[in-house]
Amino acid sequence: MPSRGDINLRDTPKVHEKIAHKQETGKVFFSFEYFPPKTPSGVDNLYDRIDRMARVEPLFVDVTWGAGGSTSDLTLEISGNIQRYFGLDVCMHLTCTNMPAGKVDEALNAAKERGIRNIVALRGDPPKGEEWHSIEGGFEHAVDLVRHIRKTFGDYFSICVAGYPEGHPAGLLEGNLTYEEELHYLKEKVDAGGNFIITQMFYDTDRFLQFVKDCRNIGIQVPIIPGILPIQNYNGFERMTKFCKTHVPDEVLKALQPIKDDDAAVKEFGVRLGIDMCRRILQSGLVPGIHFYTLNLEKSVMSIIEGLDMIPKNQSIRSLPWRPVTLDRRRHEDVRPIFWSNRPKSYISRTEGWDEFPNGRWGDNRSPAFGELTEHHLLGSGGFRSKEEKEALHKAYGELNHFSDVCNVFLRYLNGEVSRLLWSESDGLAKETMVIIEPLKWLNKHGLLTINSQPRVNGVPSSDVVFGWGGPGGYVYQKAYIEFFAKREVVEALLEASKSYPMITIFAVGSKDSDLLTNAKSTSCANAVTWGVFPNREIIQPTVVDPYSFVVWKEEAFSIWTELWGRLYEKGSKSQQILQHIHDHFLLVNVVDNDYVAGDIFRLFDDVVPKLSIQDGEMFSNHV
Repeated sequence: MPSRGDINLRDTPKVHEKIAHKQETGKVFFSFEYFPPKTPSGVDNLYDRIDRMARVEPLFVDVTWGAGGSTSDLTLEISGNIQRYFGLDVCMHLTCTNMPAGKVDEALNAAKERGIRNIVALRGDPPKGEEWHSIEGGFEHAVDLVRHIRKTFGDYFSICVAGYPEGHPAGLLEGNLTYEEELHYLKEKVDAGGNFIITQMFYDTDRFLQFVKDCRNIGIQVPIIPGILPIQNYNGFERMTKFCKTHVPDEVLKALQPIKDDDAAVKEFGVRLGIDMCRRILQSGLVPGIHFYTLNLEKSVMSIIEGLDMIPKNQSIRSLPWRPVTLDRRRHEDVRPIFWSNRPKSYISRTEGWDEFPNGRWGDNRSPAFGELTEHHLLGSGGFRSKEEKEALHKAYGELNHFSDVCNVFLRYLNGEVSRLLWSESDGLAKETMVIIEPLKWLNKHGLLTINSQPRVNGVPSSDVVFGWGGPGGYVYQKAYIEFFAKREVVEALLEASKSYPMITIFAVGSKDSDLLTNAKSTSCANAVTWGVFPNREIIQPTVVDPYSFVVWKEEAFSIWTELWGRLYEKGSKSQQILQHIHDHFLLVNVVDNDYVAGDIFRLFDDVVPKLSIQDGEMFSNHV
């Protein structure tokens, strides 16, 4: 089963080393392929899909390269963003057909700059309307590209090469290559520096298994990963198999004929076929994992993985509470402030200038400083991913005539009626939020607008499907935490009430404030709010409440009211005035209950909130 709880997998950026680790531990894996969409909205939708699919922890993903480098810029952009923001190692495709060596080197250096350490080296197709032809200083075949990468970049890149269980389509078309010659050329690519093989799509499992055996018989010993393309619809299946000269067994064709005009039935059959093929291949013991050609689609691939029981249903597969970054210099990062837990892309952007990242403990975060907040951090990280989404959010949030309308947006989000709040980069609530969902609704109903929270946890097994992280065999702990916006009068009352709750710590700050309001004795120390204990490892504390970082975060948190939510409405409208008032007059507050054994963080609010909320609502309406 896939697990990134193994520290070795986080340490290495090279896919062939990750595969070797899986083989040593006897665990199979899966990986995904994506291609660059043709439109900006298509790219945005792809990022959303990758974000969802990343949660099942594929060992790696690859991104295709258009014929003759036609999508080179977009391939680099998508590959770099996945590597940077999604916690996945990327195998970037690179083709050499009709491309000079200089352009190939530009692509490889650009990949290196983006932290990409894995390349799928291909001959590739020529651009549409062109034929294969030699370019001075270019490459004839994929083996030439592999040799060039090894000569120019040494062992920096892990190199994947393509295998063709039924022969290369070009060789079949020209009729000038035998199956044995194809195997010989594959061995040349491996001997030149190829670290592992991903095969062309196929539907004849017997042919694939024989192909693997034939490879082993001629001395090819690197891992061979089958490429599986789920059947999504009949026309696409027919077009792809003809283009790739793929042999389709008679039983598959017979099963498809009576249902070929029923897309739902074809897709369902494709899932069953994919499960049967993969199960048989994995049971052969000849391959370490499965590579899925997703066609940028999600449901069929995920259904096959679930059908194979490759995703633990009752066990956590998170290595940390947040998704680690797979850039080399951040691989050992294991501590972050909790404030950005719902906006991790923004946190990554604002800390990318750091030379070192916290490992083991949160250190002196004042040097280097966080990056300045820019419009990019707001709009590029959790902002409006498209014009359509902006319109959808405007419709979901509605016009604001009273403060109660704002409260209702938060309440509808907690009820699942609004897809996301703008303080979060992704849709929906975390599973652990459901544990405290009713008290959170109560707070928002009374005008305390919550944007981040976690319940207390005392020694839950690290494999727990809701709270677990770090791999099996350990125990995890959490202090209850709530972050929200509230009127100053409410915050002052909470600080006064906290005198009766010595285990509770409060920090609060306004949009224009430089000093914190707090009941803490010190504002110089970080407070660990999540930690884990594991066999033969030091205690890991991956999230902290750090006062200095809170002051940095508040600028971003307050800006979302006006620079994101406010942009949904006409300039000077009543809706904008209400949001501006919240920005100017409310405080951002975080509350920690340090009693993770028997504490109840909501007790603090019981005596304060009912007394102030109605009066506070009246005071608010008088200001707008």
